Amino acid sequence: MFENIKKAHFIGIGGIGVSALAKMMLLQKKKVTGSDIAANIVNQRIKKLGGRVFIGHKKSNLSKDTDMIVYSPAIKDDNLELVKAKRLKISTYSYPEALGLISKEKYTIALSGTHGKTTTTAMLAEVMISAKKSPTVIIGSFLRKQKDNFVSGKSKYFIVEACEYKKSFLSIDSDILVITNIDNDHLDYFKNLKNIQKAFAQLISKVPTNGFIVCNPKDSKIKSVLKSAKAKIVDYTKEKKLKLEVPGEHNIQNAQVVLAVAKILKIQQQAEKSLKKYLGVWRRFEYKGKTKKDALIYDDYAHHPSEVQVTIKATREKFPKQKIFIIFQPHLYSRTKLLLNDFARSFNQADQVIIADIYAAREKDNQSIHAKDLVEAIKKYNPFVFYESDFKKIAKYLKENTSKDNIIMTMGAGDVYEIGEKLKG
Repeated sequence: MFENIKKAHFIGIGGIGVSALAKMMLLQKKKVTGSDIAANIVNQRIKKLGGRVFIGHKKSNLSKDTDMIVYSPAIKDDNLELVKAKRLKISTYSYPEALGLISKEKYTIALSGTHGKTTTTAMLAEVMISAKKSPTVIIGSFLRKQKDNFVSGKSKYFIVEACEYKKSFLSIDSDILVITNIDNDHLDYFKNLKNIQKAFAQLISKVPTNGFIVCNPKDSKIKSVLKSAKAKIVDYTKEKKLKLEVPGEHNIQNAQVVLAVAKILKIQQQAEKSLKKYLGVWRRFEYKGKTKKDALIYDDYAHHPSEVQVTIKATREKFPKQKIFIIFQPHLYSRTKLLLNDFARSFNQADQVIIADIYAAREKDNQSIHAKDLVEAIKKYNPFVFYESDFKKIAKYLKENTSKDNIIMTMGAGDVYEIGEKLKG
């Protein structure tokens, strides 16, 4: 795989997916360079492995002896490095296209769906590693045991998290396709649920007749898209519900998905043992420590109304009598605006909600939505909510207003987890 490549350059190397491919290249003893708009925990790890990371996108970052370019889906066509690469006729691949190249050479298990992809991928990775199947794994988080988003396997198996944004998952060829669920998200691109379903229908049609589609065929949002299937449909809801270490009904469903895949691979017994010991993944109901007053600090990546709701519900189930403080950082102006009413209803089980500024990520602020609008919407369902933009002030408030056994949960796909770091005793 990529045998003829001696040097690869990654545009957006700090991304959780792109960095996994960079690590793969480094482990194959290839030269790796890359660029990103800011330093972060991910690209710092690339440096430690021997990669060269440039902060900022410039033409000079790209040398003429580069054989291959991989770029993040967030990179625009007019990116200076990408333009130079095309002028120099260097082979360029989007991150999904590069995943597609790997998937063609492996027995690929692709995990798709609006919610639960990362947790289900992590569960399956742990199961297959414990069953001595030695899979190669690319995941949108850090696995707990490996403390990494990439596992270099020695077998034919490739486990990959398949994202629907910009239909990027259509680049992946899968032998087993998992669909956890289908829901309204990435509406800045898809516009509506119907278009999301069309993309999933295309993905389903790609799975060969000797392949498998693991899903809930009774789910009304999935049922209609299965008409395009040639592969065998496997209903994960028929699997047993295990008692897990991680809280929440959604995690029990994720484990059912993994049991269904394990049955196909004939490792169900090992799967049950492994799943019962599963302790989670980075930024998914992750325990971070305690404050000086012994309040418990957790962090979660939830950034969609459905995810927020199930995570708070799971927190309430785990801590039925404790006071729960939720610090939520909305992710993307478009998502916040389009799903405002759904977000408003998602915080009912929290005792106190603090809303930080919207994390822009790939978007520009067009002034059409503000975090304060979300606060006003939430107030209709939960009056205990306020807005604060300054992370230091949020941390100060929490230090002063929380006590022993209170629960502090930072939540969102941006940098809100930094508040938890400020709170540790």
